[in-house]
Order: sequence, then structure tokens, then C-alpha cells
Amino acid sequence: MAGEEELVASVRTALADTGEVREVKMFGGVGFMLQGNLVAAASKRGLLLRVGKDRQAEALERPGARPMVMNGRTMDGYIYVDPPALKGRAVRAWLPLAVAFVQTLPAKADQKSRRKKGEQK
Repeated sequence: MAGEEELVASVRTALADTGEVREVKMFGGVGFMLQGNLVAAASKRGLLLRVGKDRQAEALERPGARPMVMNGRTMDGYIYVDPPALKGRAVRAWLPLAVAFVQTLPAKADQKSRRKKGEQK
């Protein structure tokens, strides 16, 4: 993968037929929200995927995958895929795992909708 911009474009293309996907700046890159839930994030560090606790061990067995560690704490249900492992069609191969998990979650209202509801009270 040449760089962050190419990775973002690959994720965007791979998620095009998934439903309404919203992009948000986060984790030093671009996060992709499906039904208001984070499904993936692309940055110079690689591809962050929300695979769920039940599929995390399976995902970590794949080449280039590592646990997501934030402030010294491993984040259950999330993995990173290192940039060298994201060549060719790898992004398209990884995303269905995350999409399948996120589609099991209840949809969340976007931030603007939540803010407006809170302001009306």
C-alpha cells in the first residue's frame, strides 16, 4: 500500500455497497462509520478493524494482524493490519469480517442528531 490516501480510497471503495458509510477523522486517520458504529479506520499505521471479541483470535491468526493497543491496554474486539499486509486485494479481504460484526450492532444516531435532541430538552 503506497500510503494513507491510497488506503483510505481502498476502504472507501470496498465499503461502497455496504450501506450508508460516514467518514470521520479519528485515530490519526479516517474512521469509517456504518450505522453510526466504527467499522474500520485507515491511517499511516495501517488498517484498524472492529471484528468483535468472538472473531478477534481468528483475525489475529491472519498475516499482518496485531492487537490494537491503546495507552498500554489491548482493546478487545479491535485489530490492526500492518501496511505491508495490505497489498493487492487485501483490504477487500479484511473488511467483510468487520462489516459482519458491525451489522450485528444496533444502529446509532449520528452526532448531529444526538446533539440536536439534547439541545431540545
